[in-house]
Amino acid sequence: MTQQLHSGSGWRIGWNPTADRYCALVGADDWAIELTQLEFEEFCRLLEQLSGAIEAIQTELMPEEGLSCEVESDRILLSAEGIPTAYNLHLTVLEGRRAEGSWSAFAVPNLLSIVRLLKAENL
Repeated sequence: MTQQLHSGSGWRIGWNPTADRYCALVGADDWAIELTQLEFEEFCRLLEQLSGAIEAIQTELMPEEGLSCEVESDRILLSAEGIPTAYNLHLTVLEGRRAEGSWSAFAVPNLLSIVRLLKAENL
């Protein structure tokens, strides 16, 4: 896979397999952080896990009922808040340099689509 940078309104995600230490980038319009390959793999796995949990919870909630859900590894914490069809996503990097960032509910579906695409391409 070659170097890639995908972006849209409120999100961006990049991948550079030839980078020494930080091969991935995640961010929004006003922030970004580079991630190691392990951090990025955890981010992708946890985002998919969070999305699946929210999808499963959706059938248990009333249409106007909100949710708060989080998933965590040793490296990454992802939390979601909103309603199942529109939730904000918050990232916390838990080791090393530590960092935080958030995506709006508007950006999350596109971010999830790109993560799935990158996974399909065997990042």
